[in-house]
Amino acid sequence: MKERSMSFLEHLEELRWHLIRIALAILVTGGVVFALKSIFIDGVLLAPRAPDFITYRWFCALSSTFMENGLFCFSEQPFELLNTKMAGQFTTHLWVSILGGIVLSFPYALWEIWRFISPGLTAKERRASRGVLFGSSLLFFLGIAFGYWLISPLSVQFLGSYTVSAEVVNRIDLVSFMRTVSSVTLASGMLFELPVLVYFLSRAGILTPEIMKKYRRHSIVGVLLLSAVITPPDIFSQVLVALPVLLLYEGSIGISRRQQAKQKSVSG
Repeated sequence: MKERSMSFLEHLEELRWHLIRIALAILVTGGVVFALKSIFIDGVLLAPRAPDFITYRWFCALSSTFMENGLFCFSEQPFELLNTKMAGQFTTHLWVSILGGIVLSFPYALWEIWRFISPGLTAKERRASRGVLFGSSLLFFLGIAFGYWLISPLSVQFLGSYTVSAEVVNRIDLVSFMRTVSSVTLASGMLFELPVLVYFLSRAGILTPEIMKKYRRHSIVGVLLLSAVITPPDIFSQVLVALPVLLLYEGSIGISRRQQAKQKSVSG
C-alpha cells in the first residue's frame, strides 16, 4: 500500500515533535547531571585542576624518561578558584547541567533526526545511514575524550600557572575555569564530526576530493584560525587541536573519493 505524501505543514509538525523529544532528552539527562553534582563537577570538570590528574601523570612519566626534571610533574595546584558573583555557583551548576545534557543525549538526538529524514530515503540509504549514526556518535565521543583528557588539562596547567610577575597571584574565576574546560571539550567533539560532514556533502555532489585537495592549504589556515578561537591563547593548545583535525581532513579526502567512486559506478 502506497504511503500518503505529507504536506509542508505536516512535515513541520512532525519536525516540531522530534525537536520536542530532543529537548526533553536534554532536560532529563541535564537533570541527572544536576542531581549528581559531586560526580560531574568535582569528579569531572574540576578534575583537570588536580596535580595527580591522569594526563599529568602520563606526561610526567613520559617527560621524565627524556629530561632530568619532568616537564609535566606537578606537586601542587597552580591556582585557586573563586566565585565573585552572588548567583555565580548556581548559574554555573545550571550551565554545566545543560551542557552535560547535550553531550549525553547526542546519540539520541541523532536518532531523532534520522527518524525524521528516513521516510524520504530508500531502503539502501536507510541501511547506510544507520552506520553513519554509529560513526557520528563514536567520532563525537572520541573528540570529547580528546578535548577532556588532552587539550583541557594542558591548557589549564599552562594558563593557570603562567605568571607575568612573582608579585601576581593567580586566582581564577569559577565561571572562567568552567567555560575553558567545557568549551574546549565540546568544541573538540564537534570538530571530530568533520568526516561525517564530508560524507554527506560528497553524497550530495557538493564536495569532491579534487576540491578538498585544491583547497588543502586554505583549509590548514582555516583549521589553525579555528583552533585559535576555541582554545586558550597558547600555541601549544592550538597545535594540539589542529593536528587531529588536519588528520581527519586527510581522512575525509579518502571518504569523499570513495563516495565519488560509488556514484560513478551507479551512474555507469
